[in-house]
Amino acid sequence: MTDEFDTNFTSSIADIDRPDLTFFDSDSATVVREQAARKLRDRLREGQQQMADWEGGPLAVSAVPGAGKSTGMAAASAIAIGRYQLHSRRQLIVVTFTRSAAANIKAKIRQNLQELSLPQGGFVVHTLHGLALNIAMRHPDLSGLNLENSTLVTPTQSHRLIRTCVELWIAENPQRYQVLLEGQQFDGEETERLRRQSVLRTEILPQLAKTVIHEAKSSGLFPEDLLKMGALSSGDSYEILAVAGGLYQKYQALLRSREFIDYDEMILAALRVLENPKARAIEQNQVFAVFEDEAQDSTPLQTELLEILALDPNDPKLPPNFIRVGDPNQAINSTFTPADPIYFREFCEQCKVENKLATMDCAGRSTQVIIDAANFILEWVNRSDLAGTEQPFRDQTIKIVSRNDPQADANPVPIGRGLELHTPRDVYHTIELIGKRVVELIEQFLPPGFELKNLEKKIDLGGEVSDAEPHAKLPLEYLKSMAVLVRENKQGKFIKEVLENPKKHGLSIDLSKYGIKIEDVGERDRHSQVPWEILTLLQFLDRPHSPDYLKAALKILSDRQLIPKQDYNAFATSPEQFLYPGPLDPQQSEPVRKCRYFCCGLLQARLELPPSQIISFIALALQYDQTELATADKLAERVAIQTVANNSMSNILNVLSEIVSSERFEPVEADEKVEQRYTSKGQLTIITMHKAKGLDWDCVFIPFLHDQTIPGSLRVLPQAKFLGDFTLAEVARAQIRASLHGKYPLPNLGEAWEQAGYLKTAEEMRLLYVAMTRAKSLLWMSAEKKGPFTWNKPENLQELKPCPVMPVLKQQFPGNAIL
Repeated sequence: MTDEFDTNFTSSIADIDRPDLTFFDSDSATVVREQAARKLRDRLREGQQQMADWEGGPLAVSAVPGAGKSTGMAAASAIAIGRYQLHSRRQLIVVTFTRSAAANIKAKIRQNLQELSLPQGGFVVHTLHGLALNIAMRHPDLSGLNLENSTLVTPTQSHRLIRTCVELWIAENPQRYQVLLEGQQFDGEETERLRRQSVLRTEILPQLAKTVIHEAKSSGLFPEDLLKMGALSSGDSYEILAVAGGLYQKYQALLRSREFIDYDEMILAALRVLENPKARAIEQNQVFAVFEDEAQDSTPLQTELLEILALDPNDPKLPPNFIRVGDPNQAINSTFTPADPIYFREFCEQCKVENKLATMDCAGRSTQVIIDAANFILEWVNRSDLAGTEQPFRDQTIKIVSRNDPQADANPVPIGRGLELHTPRDVYHTIELIGKRVVELIEQFLPPGFELKNLEKKIDLGGEVSDAEPHAKLPLEYLKSMAVLVRENKQGKFIKEVLENPKKHGLSIDLSKYGIKIEDVGERDRHSQVPWEILTLLQFLDRPHSPDYLKAALKILSDRQLIPKQDYNAFATSPEQFLYPGPLDPQQSEPVRKCRYFCCGLLQARLELPPSQIISFIALALQYDQTELATADKLAERVAIQTVANNSMSNILNVLSEIVSSERFEPVEADEKVEQRYTSKGQLTIITMHKAKGLDWDCVFIPFLHDQTIPGSLRVLPQAKFLGDFTLAEVARAQIRASLHGKYPLPNLGEAWEQAGYLKTAEEMRLLYVAMTRAKSLLWMSAEKKGPFTWNKPENLQELKPCPVMPVLKQQFPGNAIL
């Protein structure tokens, strides 16, 4: 990457609309750049232009769905790089929420720099934890992190670290444990005692530890702080915060003794570095400004880190060069992460007072009636008492764009009524209605004379029809993208199963006869297969003479279509004879030889490559696509950190086994693949509302809108009800958040549980808002009269109450209610 920059690129970018000020020097090269910069800015909407015109200091950008946040940030980044002549020693830091988002915005910034005829440098894009880790690694003495001897962990409820800290706490706190064991009442029966012990040790206390440690740590709270908070709480015979503080203490002690670090520790380590004046100045001198995307999902500690970096070390009294972009109305992670939209809301209000708030409220994604419906829900929910003391939304409505907006097909015309509100008999009727509507949509937009019903085979993404006449192609350019958005993966699994087996479930529509592919994102992404595949092949390379490991490896290679399919049991039982046949052994068939050559090639690489490179080699050998390669790189990085002191094959296998068995390793998504895989035309995508954020489709179906699902209620599992009608984890979370917001005295058990319920309701309403705003031309919503009590048994139907927004939507939009 080139780090030197053209010094003729000068600094009046905010004035490119003002004819009395110049943007570039007068030589011909800079004139071309000036024209390119004007063209780049002219493509932006008003709110995006406010980012591009930024001249330093704080700026809050509150953007509605579909307003073009990342496009505006990428353009503003490129313009700032040229305007201030940034380079590797004085650069722009762009921070995003996920690796896939980082890859996406990096590509956009580079494209904009190319348009401005500037080198592809002067900026870096990080996730928050990646940025913190870099700072901590540069100053190991100050951060307290020694990655050569440390192991990075991502504890889940079942992680050995959490399990161990629970057992240690129980051993040292027998009286408190006994109080929990007795619960609200206990007759001393031994079988019940054993049952409660199991529930406490394997479910309740691990969940409390996982929730509280992440919540407290991300907020800058230490175990001692929780113990002090516990002393201030009243009416809590269980002393939940004291229990939580004790678990937190044990967890921290285990981290230190076993030289483990977690992701929250990275943020704390970076902040420890920045407490040192000299180190802080070194880091700040390399940073010109910080641009943060998805700011509504930041925690207090993460925000503190970014604000420190954005300060000028030569004059720390100046406000930080800090642009924060987000939408508090799309904050949908706060009930299972420490993120809280209140902090970004407060930042927006502070910037508003200083005239430093840019509002991106014009969006070209959706047709007018969909925007009207989303705006109505926002306003109605805020006026209602659904979320109690919580206000789910910031008062910011979506507006359509101007007629001369640069976006092609902005605010498209509606398909049909644009908004369709259904009340089917039951969930099976819903799926039939969706299937029929999908066929109607396909047929509606096909060119005249094209007979869709004659296509008996499924299509692929390229539009080819298998086993059909050579000229038969489904013209995807005429079709619309379609998706079904569900609240949980079990609903998506049910929809796909019913659609793929219409006769079994009494449906009159069969999508397979119309060449319509069903893409269930939950089925594909439920668990990333990359770590498991890498582990399986490494186990074979470590013990190639094991029949089980050989067979497992051959199965993966076959599934990947890298070797011929056949009965592998025939030769997997004699691995040595298969891998190294002697002159007296039976001659191998051609398919068997192909399998052997591939396996021997892997074994040869195992001998020639260092362990640190073997994961990347396997990923290439398996012919992973872009997304899978990125995930393999992430996995290799993770394993390298955890095995830096001992990178033997056995240690690598141990680390991988731990990741596969007790952690959820999130795959990296390359955004181009996401767009292609999830939003392709000619298919019906089934995806959760959470996963759908950041995507959009021409037609969106949102079924199963029942009160028990959205907003639903916090659930207490039957096996845990001996403690009461609440969960320890949610009560503790609500009390911690009350403390962070300065709400004293802390809520008691009942108040905290009620507040936790309000937080969940508020987030569920925001989640529905996100789902509704994914639709461009058609939004189809339904609340069935009958549905399952639990999606574990979808066939058991009963009368269900609709989601509260459905009746009011029908009242507000009576012409869109379909009987």
